[in-house]
Amino acid sequence: MDLKNRMETIETRQTNWGLLGNRWAVDLLRQHIARGELRHAYLITGPTGVGRRTLALRLAQAVNCPQPLAPGEPCGTCRTCQQIAGVRFADLSVIQAESEGGVLKIDQVREVLRTVSLKPFQSPYRVAVFLRFQEANANAQNALLKTLEEAPAHSLLLLTADNAEQLLPTIVSRCEILRLRPLPVGEVADFLAAQGTPVEHARLLAHLSGGRPGYALRLLNDPAALSFREERLAEFRSLMAGSRRVKFAAAEKIARDRDALRRALLIWSAYWRDVLLLAASSEAPLTNIDRTAELKSVAARLSLPVARKAVSDIELGIERLERNVNPRLLTEILLMDLPKLAQ
Repeated sequence: MDLKNRMETIETRQTNWGLLGNRWAVDLLRQHIARGELRHAYLITGPTGVGRRTLALRLAQAVNCPQPLAPGEPCGTCRTCQQIAGVRFADLSVIQAESEGGVLKIDQVREVLRTVSLKPFQSPYRVAVFLRFQEANANAQNALLKTLEEAPAHSLLLLTADNAEQLLPTIVSRCEILRLRPLPVGEVADFLAAQGTPVEHARLLAHLSGGRPGYALRLLNDPAALSFREERLAEFRSLMAGSRRVKFAAAEKIARDRDALRRALLIWSAYWRDVLLLAASSEAPLTNIDRTAELKSVAARLSLPVARKAVSDIELGIERLERNVNPRLLTEILLMDLPKLAQ
């Protein structure tokens, strides 16, 4: 990316609450604040790493910054803005399930709602951010419903979720919905390169993130995540050629840690999606671009229906894991149903 494009990227982020992409959402929220039309609740949807949490915290800054640069434009440098960014602000509550893929419980929601009902300690609004709210059980969602119906004037409720369909319709109908979308992978790669990341590594991270800048930055700053991916993909490729005994032994080991199993399934899902794209001769960008030759080899030996079934099986496995099925039994079934491919 040349100097001009880099400067344009930097300028865009500076006028976009520091976010990359989804400028329409920032503009909409800025207008709501400037016109005095702020909603009492917003539901921010989109895939993990697209910027849902960041947008929620920026909105909290925008409504509570004591010295905004303009209406709806937080300064980002004052004590209030810094405390909100670090989730250390007295009038800000952020809750989520203990682990990704876990359960957000009713007691957690009730405690936050008790706080929201109180007048702000030092700012115009008490802000409550419910991250990954699709992980809230039915009781926890219902506990929030009454507050959504009769929200105190000084409160702002912000929910994030993968998509609105995962939540109760009564919850969704009482929120303004902001549907964030991933960026083109090229924009994410250019952004990472502008920060000093080597071009090829930036390109790989952009593809692995699927155009989600937050996830790309997480991979950049967490080498262990990339190592985990390498281990799981190597293991997965080996298991496709493994015997039943090898697969049963692997299932026992993999299923011991539910969170690690979930992350492994997401990696395997992206792998099979790439195989499916190649089998279908699609021009859509691959995720695992560093394994293109291997993916082409696998795709050449599988029919399109087999590749499609493999994708469907892994995605169904992720859904079942989130419904708390037995992880070992689930893993055994998935591994037994893998297409048989010699290495």
